Amino acid sequence: MSEEKSTTPSITTRRGDDGTTDLLFGPRVAKNDPRLEAVGAIDELNAALGWAKACSEDEGVRETLTRIQEDLIGLMGEIACEPADRARYRARFPCLESAALDRVDAECERLEAQGLKFTGWALPGANRPAASLDLARTTARRAERRLLDLRDHGMAPPPLHGQYINRVSDLLWLLARHAE
Repeated sequence: MSEEKSTTPSITTRRGDDGTTDLLFGPRVAKNDPRLEAVGAIDELNAALGWAKACSEDEGVRETLTRIQEDLIGLMGEIACEPADRARYRARFPCLESAALDRVDAECERLEAQGLKFTGWALPGANRPAASLDLARTTARRAERRLLDLRDHGMAPPPLHGQYINRVSDLLWLLARHAE
């Protein structure tokens, strides 16, 4: 009896064994290209948000984190293509919009109106949900720095990208204090 070859595509293409990968719609670039460093840092943030979601029993927090994750997917896609291909990307896929920044700002305002205490926050780990949110917050700050690195390489992303990640890190700080 012969084995049938699977028709399911494999994640293992071996094309990246030489240290390169494809940009969306574009050329192959080194895996340490600044755009991929930024996408990778945002992907790490996405995973950290997933961990924070898994640690939270607050459905509102889980919904907020899921919405941020959805926003990050569009942001990563925009960064993972050449600037000349961004319009093409936007025509086919969801992208980060200013309404996302407005949602994050509104959530920050809602939490700040609760009169959260700002003491003891420099020592994360009061409980699992707060610690996971602080981990996501520090990951967001790294993603923000990788976005800033793009400017230094002449690949500046739209200002909304940096504003959004900056505000997300603020929101994660507030959510961590709320979880404490």
